[in-house]
Amino acid sequence: MNSLDSPYNLDATTPAEPAPQAAEESSFGDVLRQFEAEHHGAEGRDAVLEGTVVSVSEEAIVVDVGRKMEGILRPDTPGLPTGIVPGTTLMVNISGRTDDGYYTLSTIRVVQPRDFSGLQSALESKSVISGVVTDMVKGGLRVQVADGVHAFLPASRSGIREMGDMPKLLGQQIECRITKLDVEDPDRPDVVVDRRGVMEEQAQAAKQAALAGLLEGLVVQGKVRSLTDFGAFVEIAPGIDGLLHVTDMSWQRVDKPSSLLAPGQMIEAKILKINRESRKISLGMKQLTPDPWTQAAAELKQGDRIRGKVVRLAEFGAFVEIAPGVDGLIHLSEMSWTKRVRKPSDILNEGEMVEAIVLDVKPGDKRISLGLKQALGNPWDDVETRFAPGTVVEKPVTNLAQFGAFVDLGDGIEGMIHVGDITREARIQHPKERLSPGQVVKAVVLEVDKEKRRIRLSMKQLEPTSADTFISEHQVGELLTGRVVEVHATHAKVELGEGVHARCKTREDVSAAADSGAAKADVDDLAALLASRWKGGASAASSGKEGMRAGQIRRFKITLMDTEHRRIEVESAD
Repeated sequence: MNSLDSPYNLDATTPAEPAPQAAEESSFGDVLRQFEAEHHGAEGRDAVLEGTVVSVSEEAIVVDVGRKMEGILRPDTPGLPTGIVPGTTLMVNISGRTDDGYYTLSTIRVVQPRDFSGLQSALESKSVISGVVTDMVKGGLRVQVADGVHAFLPASRSGIREMGDMPKLLGQQIECRITKLDVEDPDRPDVVVDRRGVMEEQAQAAKQAALAGLLEGLVVQGKVRSLTDFGAFVEIAPGIDGLLHVTDMSWQRVDKPSSLLAPGQMIEAKILKINRESRKISLGMKQLTPDPWTQAAAELKQGDRIRGKVVRLAEFGAFVEIAPGVDGLIHLSEMSWTKRVRKPSDILNEGEMVEAIVLDVKPGDKRISLGLKQALGNPWDDVETRFAPGTVVEKPVTNLAQFGAFVDLGDGIEGMIHVGDITREARIQHPKERLSPGQVVKAVVLEVDKEKRRIRLSMKQLEPTSADTFISEHQVGELLTGRVVEVHATHAKVELGEGVHARCKTREDVSAAADSGAAKADVDDLAALLASRWKGGASAASSGKEGMRAGQIRRFKITLMDTEHRRIEVESAD
């Protein structure tokens, strides 16, 4: 039957008579397959043809093979050269049909030997041939490689990993390569083939083709193959793995890859870098989402108050999560105004929520400096008001040193009591003779130095002195006995009791005071003064200095007692 006589004549100008019911239900693809089978015979399936590329897309490469229908190559077909564009010529094999009637093509040339000469040629050229697995035999499989010719396929070269899967190859057409051919006995030729090597070559070719099609910046889908402490290996193409490092999984800190991914999980990632020489590919997941630092750099400014969680403590400070993927650092020096912080855990704990002040933002370095103490306020700002000199405090001792004791005044502020200001009772060499850490003491503020952050305290200032006791027990005008300790030109120092001293003016001091006011005195006063000096004679005028000697016991009259300044003045009553 020729094409004009066929009921499926595709070239006729008038329709043919309707076919039987079965033919009416046949698809267009069935019609084409029957047409090709009738007109091309052996040049159909497995035929080697030269084709011309018609179009290229992500789904398929359409090739004109000189037939009624075009052929289709998958973009990931093993052995496919790079840089294919419309007009490129390719040597292809027809391997089958699609449901729409298009030829399915392959670039791997498969030879189908027809006799021993064909087998010999395939052995010498190391060509890939096709064969059909017919039986399982001891140690492998029996494969028909030509009419009436069977070859032995060792199990180790079958490409099957598990022996239990060997029966699955029965009846299957496979591709292999002849590794041994002995035809000394034409009735029982010794032919050995290898399928595993062909599969490895095809896989390598597919890997090369897939690798050639990968570009940096391309977004791919892949399956997580395995996890390590530093990342995950993801299969993004057959035989091609990329490394997804833990730092590229998320903008947020990921402690372990297993907390985010699992083997077998399908993910989408971006190709960050390809090293074609070492065939290493770096992947990133976080690069598919906006960088939170971009938003943080635009919104945060110096002086802003933020609230975040302490996510990590280091020797030099604490990292606080401001936003997902954005951490700020509180340095040790920015944790307290008053305490000397040796390690972050002295002040903060992981997981704790804190408020801090933005001190500096460096978008280029992705660094944000935070201050904890700035958010709390500086307690030294109003220290001069809260602890003005004369203020009495009652606080615990925190630490002892050779030179004094430190007292906790609250808010991290400490005051210092010098060893000489602890007590009046005795001279001590070390504060531990009277004080101990934790002991609550009462002291008065002597001095405040805001710039140097020093507050000086005294305990002895609050202890009652002998003078305090004397003043409380005596009155002005009272007569009592005292001992002259020192005599000076204008006054004498008089001891009234143990540790109690008074100042006594001498008569010269009195005379000088009187002379200084003579200009204002009237004549009667001056006359009275001269009469007094005349009656007393020269010895009376000088008796104050000569008559009052150190060590002398005399009677004195109290003329002044100043409680605030602990000052006592007397005059001689003798």
